[in-house]
Amino acid sequence: MSSVMHGRYTATHTEPFVVFLIGMRINRWRALRKWLLTARAMMPMLQTLQQNPEKGFLGGETFLYWRGIGLFQYWQSCEDLERFARSPSEPHIQAWHAFNRNIGTDGSVGIWHETYMIEPEQYEVVYDNMPVFGLAAATTHVAVNNQRETARKRLRKEQQLTYPHE
Repeated sequence: MSSVMHGRYTATHTEPFVVFLIGMRINRWRALRKWLLTARAMMPMLQTLQQNPEKGFLGGETFLYWRGIGLFQYWQSCEDLERFARSPSEPHIQAWHAFNRNIGTDGSVGIWHETYMIEPEQYEVVYDNMPVFGLAAATTHVAVNNQRETARKRLRKEQQLTYPHE
């Protein structure tokens, strides 16, 4: 387990990057074989990406939720992500074909993904008393200082909002 970094930290990255969320959802608990096959298909992909950072994978985290498992990943570009997903020499395409062959549209297991293209200074993150995590683990982990103390400052939105008195 990573050690806890006491205090407040954020992440910094000066280039555009991609946030990719992907996961599976168990729709039928009794279809154990089908959802285990789907979950296990993620491992070769993650191992390939972690062992080959030149493919454009910056890092990511895995999480469990009530009906499934998900990952959030950080990539250098959409082109890198698409190249990995479509290349016959990468494990994703085999997993995709296996999913369609073994599950298809039977509804036992759902899969999902979301892709977001992020420009520099168009994101905000903060970590309080956390191990190096998420975007900070994938890019550069930095202490929060006076210039980055608030979400507004981390987003470089220096103007302060004013609210009418109630």
